[in-house]
Amino acid sequence: MEAALVAEALRKSSNRAYKSVSVHKHVEPYVDIGTLLLADNDDLDIKQLQSQKEDYILNLTRDNTQYLFNKIWELPTERIDETVVVTLPEPKYILPRAQRVPKPKPLTKWQEFAKEKGITKKKKDKATWDDQLQKWVPLYGYKRAEAQRNKDWVVEVPSHVDPMTDMFAKKTDQKSEKVAKNDLQRMKNIARAQKVKIPRVGFPVTSDKATASQLAAAVTVARSSTASAGKFQPKLPKEKDAHGKEVSALVSGAGKKRKAHMPDMATERKSNLEIVNSLMRKQPKIDLKLAATKQMHQEQTERAEERKEKPAKGKAGKRSKVEKNKKGAKPSAGKGQRNPNKRNIGRKRR
Repeated sequence: MEAALVAEALRKSSNRAYKSVSVHKHVEPYVDIGTLLLADNDDLDIKQLQSQKEDYILNLTRDNTQYLFNKIWELPTERIDETVVVTLPEPKYILPRAQRVPKPKPLTKWQEFAKEKGITKKKKDKATWDDQLQKWVPLYGYKRAEAQRNKDWVVEVPSHVDPMTDMFAKKTDQKSEKVAKNDLQRMKNIARAQKVKIPRVGFPVTSDKATASQLAAAVTVARSSTASAGKFQPKLPKEKDAHGKEVSALVSGAGKKRKAHMPDMATERKSNLEIVNSLMRKQPKIDLKLAATKQMHQEQTERAEERKEKPAKGKAGKRSKVEKNKKGAKPSAGKGQRNPNKRNIGRKRR
């Protein structure tokens, strides 16, 4: 049965008419194999294009494609993984671009290390068989985390840990810290590849390694971070406290000089007398210009108040009427004059 099907397929394929792979062109086309570009310089047959448009364009495209493939197979070939391949030459035709050619990305720290040691990237499996779950489990991705939760449905509490500790929450926190640490290291690698100087924690540095003064400042800050501000912290042999603007900004009281303890009463009395004498010798500084300005301002204010208190001329009668009104006397009439600004409210008409 199978032999009959194969014979029928061969018979049908032998009856099919195939075009020749050799293509003849009146004008040699421009071919750039590096970019797989072919520009046909032959004249078009206008009559055939108008009468048989679809067939003419289809045959022309087929001939040009065959011509390009013929030029490709003229190159030296080689076999890789049971596949025949050719190496394309450098392109000659400059294709226009909308944007600039992207620059190659700098290698990360791991890529540089792998290049020096000759470490190559190997293809990894995407899934593995889990005997406990009895199914194929992916090695990465969200399904991997889901399979791990199904696998670790119970977590043992160690003997040295509080039995009321939530081990699942602790495990989640440890994973979050690990992810944050890896992300920080990745950002440092990118900054190092871009040759960007990044500061260390607390003190900026100009290189990857801290200097002796920066290390001493870091030790001083770490010792003073206790509840006693480092007063009862032991020191290493030949260790000295660091001083500077960076240390004084982070350590409280680092820039202040402590006075030595008074050995006896006479020395303390002498020190106190020197303080009193220095205070007595100090005289207040008087700004004569400022004092004169204040005096002039005060005199002008007094004159203005006196002018307000004196009554104006020609208004004695009106003042007497005001005084009578204050005593309860009946005010005088308007003498037939009507105030146009005053609105009279009369009886409401219906």
